[in-house]
Amino acid sequence: MKKKHQGRSKRGAKAKRPPFKKPHTARQYFLLSPRNQETWDSIGHVISKIREGMTLPKASREFGLDPKTVITFGRSALRKQKNGRYVAKKLDQLLRVVNVLTTEGRKQIATRDSRQASLVGGHWAAVQKFLQTGDDSALLKFAKKRIVDARRKRYPLLTDLKELERLASAGVLRFESMYAGGSR
Repeated sequence: MKKKHQGRSKRGAKAKRPPFKKPHTARQYFLLSPRNQETWDSIGHVISKIREGMTLPKASREFGLDPKTVITFGRSALRKQKNGRYVAKKLDQLLRVVNVLTTEGRKQIATRDSRQASLVGGHWAAVQKFLQTGDDSALLKFAKKRIVDARRKRYPLLTDLKELERLASAGVLRFESMYAGGSR
């Protein structure tokens, strides 16, 4: 008599599936539930923290993620060292949907370049510094800079001081997160 196959992998344990499918486009990202969008955004944050020198377990804990989840979804942005530790690659192509302050206003764009996401973060920090202190020196390096989205469309960053003050007084600029989904 033959034994029934019980749906187990060759190693004997059930293969655990990731909680959602890794998004490769903005459309796929926005089809995720808000919770999964937040998880995806947090993976990007963890990768950034690792790139800054934090360990994977510590960075994962800071954002409430299991390190295995970060490895599963962020593997292309990580490199495993001989000692078994994971470090972030200098650059990655993970999808990030970020809020960008352009000359056309605030927009959500998808980028697949970690350098572009960092540029957006630096711009937001410079805008915040200007609005809080009146110091526009940090904004000067963003004059004539453009963000390139995943479809190669270019968006000029907003550096006009009067327009920034107008948007701030209208309540358009909030700094909870540069990430689209995010509460972080």
